[in-house]
Order: sequence, then C-alpha cells, then structure tokens
Amino acid sequence: MSPKLIKNNRQSGLDRRRTGVDFDLQPTLKGDLIELRPLGPQDFDALFSAASDPKIWKQHPESDRYQREVFQRFFDGALESKGAFAIIERKSGRIIGSSRYCNLDLANREVEVGWTFLEREFWGGIYNRELKQLMLEHAFRFVDRVVFVVGEQNFRSQKALAKIGASFLKKTQLPGDDGTIKTNLVFAITAKSYRSVVPAAQH
Repeated sequence: MSPKLIKNNRQSGLDRRRTGVDFDLQPTLKGDLIELRPLGPQDFDALFSAASDPKIWKQHPESDRYQREVFQRFFDGALESKGAFAIIERKSGRIIGSSRYCNLDLANREVEVGWTFLEREFWGGIYNRELKQLMLEHAFRFVDRVVFVVGEQNFRSQKALAKIGASFLKKTQLPGDDGTIKTNLVFAITAKSYRSVVPAAQH
C-alpha cells in the first residue's frame, strides 16, 4: 500500500471518528460473559421476565416499571429508539437485561448510554463491568464523549459510574415514560478519562 493511500485511510478513519457518521447504534457486541444484540419485538416476554422484580426499580424514577403495562411503554420506546439491546448471558443463552445508545449528537461528537437494567443476580460485578466496557469501547471508536442520565435517587448507578471515571455535569428535569417530570443527574466520560481508569489490558 502506498504511503499516500495509508495516509488517506488514516485520515478517513479520523474523519469518521470526528463526525460519528458511521456509528452503528445496534451492533452485535460479544464479551466473555454476555452478548449484546439488537432488541426485537419477539423479546418482550423474555425481557419482561427479567424486569419483573420490583427491587430492580426501587431507586429508579419510574419505580413501578416491573408492572406489565408500565414495562410495555419502556419496551415500545426501546424499539422506537433503534438503539436498544437485549443483554444475553452467554452461558445460559437467556436475556438478563437491556441497554441502549440514544441521542447521538454529531456536532458535539457524543452519544448517550442509558435505559440500562440487569437482573439483580448480575448486579455490581463482572457482568455490569463487561456491559459498560463493550458499549464504551464501541462508542469511543466514533465519538469523544459518552453521556449517562440517572435518577437522582439511583445511588447504585451513580457509584457504578464513578468507578469507570464518569464525572457529574448537572441536574436536569426530564419527562419519564409516563410523561411526568423527573429529576435526573447527568454524567459524562471521555475516552481519555475512561482509559485512565480502565487498565489497558481490558481495552
């Protein structure tokens, strides 16, 4: 390959990362423990089964999401977003939660990761860590910053974000799935800050 072609290819890759134009919001991402694949209409029953534990939503602004009719709104929104995943435990092959990319901002080269939940069996450890790693590594191929929006009382998620190097930005008022206004906290992490916290061997 000629030096000119190498240079052009490198510049093309840099341009894509700067603009985020090629950002695939629903790739299939595989780790050692979990696989993320695009969420589909056929996943409702399995995902609702994972979400039907009231304790999952105890600190969430929409604490009744374990109810079928409430969860239906969440699920419909996930499908409409075109960025939602089914999180599958590879060992068992079953759906254990969901997350999504949303609000891709090409001008500011950022994307939001959110609407995440896992069955309680998989909280606070290697499963959630691998989930964040897979989504952040994919996102940072195309954007410079990832944003997270969490409920003001969702202390568990706030602690998890601190562990990966996310910084608090601001409070905000946003409508929930039911249309009521909720107080949320906005956090963000850059590729640089993420890589300073996560060991290079895990990238």
